Amino acid sequence: MEVWHALCSFIRSDMESTRRPKIERRFVLLVAVCALAVASAGVFLSIRAGKESRAVVTAQFNEEQLQVARNVKHFVERELGVLKKELLALALDLSKESVNPEALYPRIESCFTRVMENGVRSIEWIDIDARRRWRYLSYRAVPVDAAFETLDPALVRPKENGDGQLRVSPPAARGAEIFLGLSTPIPDRKDAFIAFQVNLSWFLGPFLREIRSGSTGYAWIIDESGTFLYHPFSRFIGKSAFEARKSKFPGQNYAAINEIQRSQMLEGREGTGTYTSAWHRGSTGRIEKLIAYCPVQIAETPVQTWSVAVVAPVYEIEEAVKKAQFWQFILQGLVILGVGLAGFAVLGLEIRWSKTLEKRVCSRTEALRRSEEKYRSLVESAEDFIFTLDRNGSLLSVNSFTANFFGSSPDDLIGKSVQALFSGPAAQRMLSRVQRVFETEKSFREEFEVSAEDAPVWIAGNFMPLRDETGEMNAVLCIARDITESKNLERQLINTEKLASLGTLAAGVAHEINNPLGVILGFCDLLIRKQALGSQEYEDLKTIERQGYHCKEIVESLLSFARTESPGRSSTDLNSCLEEIIKIVGHTLEMNRIEIATELGDNIPAVRADYRQLQQVFLNLINNAAAAMPEGGRLFIRTAAEKGSKKAVIQFRDEGTGIRPEDMDRIFEPFFTTKPEGEGTGLGLFVSYGIIKQYGGSIECRSQPTDGPDQPRGTVFTVRLQTRHGEER
Repeated sequence: MEVWHALCSFIRSDMESTRRPKIERRFVLLVAVCALAVASAGVFLSIRAGKESRAVVTAQFNEEQLQVARNVKHFVERELGVLKKELLALALDLSKESVNPEALYPRIESCFTRVMENGVRSIEWIDIDARRRWRYLSYRAVPVDAAFETLDPALVRPKENGDGQLRVSPPAARGAEIFLGLSTPIPDRKDAFIAFQVNLSWFLGPFLREIRSGSTGYAWIIDESGTFLYHPFSRFIGKSAFEARKSKFPGQNYAAINEIQRSQMLEGREGTGTYTSAWHRGSTGRIEKLIAYCPVQIAETPVQTWSVAVVAPVYEIEEAVKKAQFWQFILQGLVILGVGLAGFAVLGLEIRWSKTLEKRVCSRTEALRRSEEKYRSLVESAEDFIFTLDRNGSLLSVNSFTANFFGSSPDDLIGKSVQALFSGPAAQRMLSRVQRVFETEKSFREEFEVSAEDAPVWIAGNFMPLRDETGEMNAVLCIARDITESKNLERQLINTEKLASLGTLAAGVAHEINNPLGVILGFCDLLIRKQALGSQEYEDLKTIERQGYHCKEIVESLLSFARTESPGRSSTDLNSCLEEIIKIVGHTLEMNRIEIATELGDNIPAVRADYRQLQQVFLNLINNAAAAMPEGGRLFIRTAAEKGSKKAVIQFRDEGTGIRPEDMDRIFEPFFTTKPEGEGTGLGLFVSYGIIKQYGGSIECRSQPTDGPDQPRGTVFTVRLQTRHGEER
């Protein structure tokens, strides 16, 4: 405006000095008035355009913050789900162990190493009936002397008054730290519980510490009572969000943020908004901030919900708009100074201003996009199945891990039916679960089996509803994890427990049979001496004696499996042991048209086993393979040193008839055999299993009874033995 007044003064002085005609003065005045009107209109339009630009950019920025909050929600819920799964698995494992708390430490220590990186500070074993409480740390187990009255009733409740399921206690502060408790009853134990104590700073820090919304934005989490569980300003953690801000800057009005927390966040709602704060990362004063928030589901029974918020100052958005407005005022001055070229100058510079504003908006948008891409990359790099489905079961999005697992690419799978990924029964089950989520609009978890190229795969999937901006559910998000290894370990544990029980039973039966059997053989020998050689009575008694000795061999086999004496420190050259036993049975196998192919590894350390007992195991496995190939075939034997585990691996693979799936869990049981009656005692694998376990090894079986497209028919036995280099000293 100063420029405008100066120009008017110049025009008036020039008019008075030159005494121009009246019509010329009117024309100049008209031009001046038009210039003023154009300038005023430009100022008005620029202010309005600036406000609209700020509103559009602010809304877009807040939506990007909301997406960041949703990503944090998904990661927190997923990692909490992992802890719940570990707790349930540990409870099931401890139900089979001794009630002595000190004896439970090896089992708990194994779980501790897996969950410690997820924030678990300690694991507690609590027996309400015995009034005992033990705490397990990463290096030892200690009794807790605290009175039982101090226990959180939401964490530990007698079974007859509770539902017997996993429970999550509200967060509780202990000194400068804040903890979350997870507990579950131990099956078959009266009033016994196992609990995780989770340090929330350790648990939440990896998700929230590095979040940057824009340049200086950050994230924080409150629980359902409004207490800060995480905040970049560490003194706020464990304090009420309503009181913490007021105590830091008492003179500031926090009505807006308090209302957002009270009516939106604590009610479990998702949304965006603005509020005024008194500080931001070292800066103080009246600072307007943008906030986006969404709920985090912690527990369903009883319902426990947290809320994660992502905030950033408004001035980061307005800075770009204000700089653009500065150029606009310069353009208006140029319009006034150059009345004749005003239209062209304004047009050209307006275009330039628009491009500048667009570039700055794009720059800010790109910064937000990179922030979102950072969390999207976490989803893409996760080794989990993550995909979304519509109501008809068509794939809307697929992460790279899922596509690679099924031998395709995400672009090729989008738009296809879920039947393109899973087999018929699994696809039908998944479609029914999608329909269930659409009908109930609630999340749930389920385990199911899918077919893969090599073997069936077990998957644990979480199905969650997704909503659009209007709150309408439009898709289902599935986050699944491959739990095949856990299922196999569970089955092996069951088989191990079953074989241990059978071994104990076999030992008792063998001892009971051995004594009368010795008496029978002794009297039989006395009767044989009294009979004439070659008589019918003599032959009958010899038959009784042979069958008695056969029973004695069976009893000795049972005792050798159940015997628990120390295996000693004998060493065996694995390859030479195999070569010797192959020479012994080579002629017999050749007579049965069975060809042996060997692949013996070099530089395999000596294994920790007795030479003769190991030959007995190999002989049993070779004989079983030969019996499975009555028409002949090939037997492949391979040895190698397993990398990383300091174990030696021996593998026997035949081309025989295979083992039926329903018989796989019984092959190591005593007296169980798939051979015709009279051709086997059913003790070969039973005794072999006992010998291998005696030396700390393992024996596994995988069989294909029919020819498949990718796997031929046959059986593979894999034996792993500890080498002397891998022996604990």
